[in-house]
Amino acid sequence: MKKIANLFIITIILFVNHTFAQKAEKIITKDGAHYITTNIDYPITGTYLFEGEAEPIVQLNPDGTGIFQLGDLSKINMNWGIECFENGTPKYQKGFNYAVYSLWYKNKAETDANWTYAHFSIHFQKKKMFILGDRSKDYVD
Repeated sequence: MKKIANLFIITIILFVNHTFAQKAEKIITKDGAHYITTNIDYPITGTYLFEGEAEPIVQLNPDGTGIFQLGDLSKINMNWGIECFENGTPKYQKGFNYAVYSLWYKNKAETDANWTYAHFSIHFQKKKMFILGDRSKDYVD
């Protein structure tokens, strides 16, 4: 009976650990291997715009896909993720009232497309998130 109870406890621990584990995907960039995730405990998905503009946009979808619209308004369907450790914990640099992350994206249509780095930051006092410092979206804690 004790063996069954121990087996039951181990099964529950493994299930809970797997359920709450962050997911990380390994990518290869020009400067080596990195890991990315789409979950950083902030509502990062959504549409990022230049202030007062309707386009160009960056759209981050929860499933790691999205749209990166260039200055000429051409749209690239992309895969994206925030750099993390192999266990899925996001990598970031924290400042006084902000945090800086590495956003990686690549053209979804091109099988040999390179992953590209983009600066991603969260400004806690302003309640804004920025991609490349100029496209932003508001968020609520």
